Amino acid sequence: MREIPGRRRRLLSRRGDGRPEPIDAALTFAAQWQWPVLPGVARDARRPERCACPDPECTVPGAHPFDPGLLAATTDARMVRWWWTNRPAAPIVLATGGKAPCAVSLPALAAASALRTLDRAGMRLGPVVASSARWSILVEPYSLEQLGELLYAKDFVPGSLRFHGEGGYIALPPSETGTGPVRWERAPLPGSASPWVPGVEAVVDAVVDALTRKGVSAPEL
Repeated sequence: MREIPGRRRRLLSRRGDGRPEPIDAALTFAAQWQWPVLPGVARDARRPERCACPDPECTVPGAHPFDPGLLAATTDARMVRWWWTNRPAAPIVLATGGKAPCAVSLPALAAASALRTLDRAGMRLGPVVASSARWSILVEPYSLEQLGELLYAKDFVPGSLRFHGEGGYIALPPSETGTGPVRWERAPLPGSASPWVPGVEAVVDAVVDALTRKGVSAPEL
């Protein structure tokens, strides 16, 4: 697929630790892949494990929208460049749903085991986003009705599964959050206009089967 001039230079821009600069990654997501993004609230400068938002009990420190709110998510390169020029260390938050990917997430240990099982079974997955606590498998956009029908048809769905659809969000690499860095466990293939992602039904079927058949512990987190 034809590359757009200038995009490759951004993709290859790296920090000292080998990861891309947040502004370069955010521009790739928004302008090249057409994923709507916005800056997340930062970590507390004095206590990095805490969130800088007003909620002292925030459960996703540094990994959620605050100002601007989620509805401000955009694919406009000029707006993205302005945000990260002014807030260069801000986490990158993807607004899931609509034309953007959705996600199915589960606790990290259970996710690692489930992915090994899926690999052995030959299940094709797209990008997988990982943090120290949870991994998120990106899937095609789905509606609440579609998800409801899918879950209703299941005899059992682990309560630790979370679904990030329309009106939801996840943090994308190379964000730094209160629980540590966000990285690609399965990175998107380079050179594509937008990464391929599987359908939600295939992922939920495979993950539920892997967790229940192998007896993987997936505690609520």
